[in-house]
Amino acid sequence: MGNIRDDYFFVKVTGKEVVHAEEPYNVHWLPFTNLDLLVPPFDVGSFFCYNKPSHADFPDTINKLKASLSRVLALYYPVAGEILWNEAVGENQFHCNNRGVDFIEAVADVELKELNLYNPDESIEGKLTPKRQHGLLAVQVTELKCGGIVIACIFDHRIVDGYSANMFISSWAEITRGETPSMLPSFERSILKPRCPTTYSSSINDVFSTFEPPTKPDHDQNHSNDDHKLVNRIYYIEGEQLNKVQLLASENSVRRSKLEAFTSFLWKIIALSMDDSGNRKKLCNVAIAVDGRGRLSKGDGEEKQKLMTCHFGNVLSMPSGSKISEELKDMSLSNIATEVHEFLQTATTKDHFLDLIDWVEERRTQPLVAIAFASKEMSVMVSQGARFHVMDKMNFGWGKGVFGSCHVPSGRQDLFVMTSPSPTNNNDWIVYMHLPMKQMNYIETHAGDMFKPLNFDYLQI
Repeated sequence: MGNIRDDYFFVKVTGKEVVHAEEPYNVHWLPFTNLDLLVPPFDVGSFFCYNKPSHADFPDTINKLKASLSRVLALYYPVAGEILWNEAVGENQFHCNNRGVDFIEAVADVELKELNLYNPDESIEGKLTPKRQHGLLAVQVTELKCGGIVIACIFDHRIVDGYSANMFISSWAEITRGETPSMLPSFERSILKPRCPTTYSSSINDVFSTFEPPTKPDHDQNHSNDDHKLVNRIYYIEGEQLNKVQLLASENSVRRSKLEAFTSFLWKIIALSMDDSGNRKKLCNVAIAVDGRGRLSKGDGEEKQKLMTCHFGNVLSMPSGSKISEELKDMSLSNIATEVHEFLQTATTKDHFLDLIDWVEERRTQPLVAIAFASKEMSVMVSQGARFHVMDKMNFGWGKGVFGSCHVPSGRQDLFVMTSPSPTNNNDWIVYMHLPMKQMNYIETHAGDMFKPLNFDYLQI
């Protein structure tokens, strides 16, 4: 990453270094779990914004962060390694070789309150977040003109889900503060091993499939305008709006969760945008990420529960629903919410995750994909970042952050939406969206009372 200048602000890279795990270090191979194999080889990111530290200058802060990163990598040792082909077993594995993490320090001539958080493509992407070129993690720490700091991390998704990424960053923050990490990671593979003999329900085939590259080009590839360009936006949704949507989704005398209600609303409005552009006969798919940690340890005792809580890696299923956009247009929100509830329930049991592990075991050599993303149809993943807002855990010693968010790096072609609680109002949500420009414009035009652009006035900075 070099210096970046545009009409908005200038970022100057002032240092690049590879930070290695603190010695001693035992070089070895760590296999993927079967659930890691369900994750595509793309990047996931997050960034955290802080006011100016009151008791340290930036060089001192950088030195402390690098020293504590070295120590946390000794605990999370696979993160300091690489994904390489292991000839001995004939598959890719995590090579825990202490290759190290690329660490970039930079300065930007923009104040924290001037950052356009609503449009992270303009303010965050390629400026305050690094490009991961080597290893499994890249870090960038940027000092802003006001003395504020932005810390950004880009992980290879195959080694972390959102839960694990937050484990790592919060442990790094605790060590920087001079504290002992409150949670130590577990890389125990036996807790996710398949049963012998393998057995699974045919319902798994409704959630995941083997991936076959399409034989026909994407029908959107020849469009010359920007309608199909994927963009990132961040909104806030007021609690009153969430309550209204939840009430509408619960009209059939069955109370739906806020996540089910929100997903139903999003599914319908995306279908309406497709109908508006003449794609009323096209399929519209929506998937929800489900964490299996608590489900896999259910009924197996305190030790298994502790291991699953501390497990570092991917423990996700991705159930989905599929409807013709024209059909969704004519459905009530409560009927759509019933559809969402029904497909979501298929992946909320211990048996589902045990079956999923066994299903993957018979297909370990094949590329696998969530069924919603097995074709070129409109497909959106919804993830609930319930733990993402715990900004006090992301305190590196100069106070908790004023804002933190996931970040979808440019180049990712999947459609993704993450919800998380607001840092300023417990009843509100922050929503990060990675969608085509056409759908984003439609949402802003027709649901602007719900999706409001995030700004620093709202964050009370």
